[in-house]
Amino acid sequence: MKKKEKQKDSQIKLETNTDSILESISDGVFTVDPEWKITSFNRAAEMITGVSREEAIGKTCREVFQSNMCDNECALRLTLNTGQPIIGKSGFISNSKGKRTPISLSTAVLQDQAGQVMGGAETFRDLSEVEALRKQLKGRFRLGDLISHSPAMQQIFEFSTSVAASSSTVVIQGETGTGKELLAKAIHMMSPRAKEPFVALNCAALPDTLLESELFGYKKGAFTGADRDKPGRFAMAGKGTLFLDEIGEITPALQVRLLRVLQERCYEPLGDTASKKMRARIITATHQNLSDMVEKGDFRQDLFYRINVVNIELLPLRQRKEDIPILVDHFIGHFNLLQGKNISGVSSDVASLLMAHDWPGNVRELENIIERAFVICTDEWIGMEHLPKSLLGFDSTVSPPEAITTVRSHAEEQTILAALKRNGFNRTAAAEELGLHKTTLYRKIKKLNIELPKQDGRFS
Repeated sequence: MKKKEKQKDSQIKLETNTDSILESISDGVFTVDPEWKITSFNRAAEMITGVSREEAIGKTCREVFQSNMCDNECALRLTLNTGQPIIGKSGFISNSKGKRTPISLSTAVLQDQAGQVMGGAETFRDLSEVEALRKQLKGRFRLGDLISHSPAMQQIFEFSTSVAASSSTVVIQGETGTGKELLAKAIHMMSPRAKEPFVALNCAALPDTLLESELFGYKKGAFTGADRDKPGRFAMAGKGTLFLDEIGEITPALQVRLLRVLQERCYEPLGDTASKKMRARIITATHQNLSDMVEKGDFRQDLFYRINVVNIELLPLRQRKEDIPILVDHFIGHFNLLQGKNISGVSSDVASLLMAHDWPGNVRELENIIERAFVICTDEWIGMEHLPKSLLGFDSTVSPPEAITTVRSHAEEQTILAALKRNGFNRTAAAEELGLHKTTLYRKIKKLNIELPKQDGRFS
């Protein structure tokens, strides 16, 4: 009898010690029974969720946590189905006010002394501070929705910040997909006009007659079908910013009208005889070289000088490939939230291929490739099989292992060649940039049959 009492006392002490430990740790811990009803809920769980123990116990974990994983990716359900624990899975929970808290969670099967399954246990950690730090670090590399840690782009960010304080007309030049409209929005949001409208118009998307009415607006009866007054983009922008994308596409006749508006700061809607004051700041953009167009007579010189007060040229992605990893991370985070997925990143093969690609479509092309991968990827990592064949650069009849080897070689070749070009084909400097020993780089150059120029690029 005394032996049983001692065993009972030991069990009580063990449970008490366990409860004390669970109450003292900073990770949230809760357990559920086979009906998914919460049976225990420690103090850290109360603090992280904002839900008291009394409220939580007896409710289903879904009611309490409102997590993005409750519907399709419940980690605890997967553990109970397979018997395998899950460690360090990322997600978020929502409180009663809809505020989302990022967490890292781990799960385990809960068993009694006889080994019978009693339910499940889950621990979760509040990652709010970690996420805040990550955003703070990322904030150093972003301007509005533009993200870069390229030194050249950092100079553009700093210059744009200064430009935002003025009311000067701006021309943003850059290839398609480099983010010209994003930069225009960032300048607007940093300017004293931030609370006023930002109005954008793509000059290449409309024929000349429609573009004119879109810009200037029209009065009722100005032409057939004009059954009411319609304000143009100048009026809609008010005291804010009017962004004219692809300014190089407008016709000479419209160039004359636009020049007059910029000179006199007023305009006349179609069919109206009274002038309206133009108060908006004008930011223009083009993927063309306006200076060359002026020399060829395709763009008015006087209009060019009027809009070219401040000129900002965005770099193509192929000239700032060091930004590819941070952009990939950004897009993966964006699409995880948008599509409710939990993809961790890209495989090393994919990363090598993305670094080797020339990116004719720039950042927009990269975003489209990541979005496409999200549509078909059901794994934790985006692999080669989730990329379009046009990016892989091999025939669909080639077997996968052979194809991946080909892609790896191609990616390695392009990465080495790019490093050599950036360093004037000085192999010592290129090896240092790539983190390779110079003899290793030399072997790879020979193995990949990389042709070097005749000028002396030997190791110095």
